[in-house]
Amino acid sequence: MNHRGEARLRILCLAVSLAAAVLLIALLARVLPDTAAAILLDVNRASWPFTVQNVLWLAFFAGLGEVFIRWRAGLIEENQFDRDYLPEDDETVLRPGEDMTPIYKKVRSSRYRQVCFVPRLIERLVLNFNLSRSVDQTNALLNSSLELFLHELDLRYNIIRYITWLIPSLGFIGTVVGIMLALNYAGDRANVESPELLYEVTQRLGVAFSTTLLALVMAAILVFLQNLVQGREEKTLNRAGQYCLDNLINRLYAR
Repeated sequence: MNHRGEARLRILCLAVSLAAAVLLIALLARVLPDTAAAILLDVNRASWPFTVQNVLWLAFFAGLGEVFIRWRAGLIEENQFDRDYLPEDDETVLRPGEDMTPIYKKVRSSRYRQVCFVPRLIERLVLNFNLSRSVDQTNALLNSSLELFLHELDLRYNIIRYITWLIPSLGFIGTVVGIMLALNYAGDRANVESPELLYEVTQRLGVAFSTTLLALVMAAILVFLQNLVQGREEKTLNRAGQYCLDNLINRLYAR
């Protein structure tokens, strides 16, 4: 898979995630009691289905789609260790030139060599060792490459981090708008001492504050999943460095 295929996958996941969110909203609107539907979807608002709660659900599922993309990428990274790019026995010694050619060809033939850490590392190290014939320089390249890949990995989570920031922000906006509309509703009524008016205003305020609660719960779920998936990818990157160190760097012999 190349970067273009990864972009197509992201677009597909976004479309599927948004479609799933719309289906869930429609299902909840039909099956939930009126009170729960008002809290989770704000079905009583005149602008339904264009409510802040529904926007939150769309953003939440978009975030889940991004988490799925990163989880899938981590799974592909883990599978690279089963492709036997490097010798793992106790006797093989690698010299520049002919010893490196089979490894280089195998890495170059991989469909994941442009996106996965292991084949990218091996290809870079093999080329450097063939040109420099220096084990120390190749080892230094491994260390600097791991630092760059760690930064690259962190950048891949920018969209998820933005969504986890956006959801609470939308929740606070929904609460402010709800309070404003509730106060406007109270101001438009002539009899401000009516028990019915107090009930309506407090009900509207309750829905307004529930928007923030829903947003915080969604953000907490996304942050938890993000940390799990990102930790898995970081462990895979560490394993890639260890794999190259044990099975490539420690076997190099410059004649």
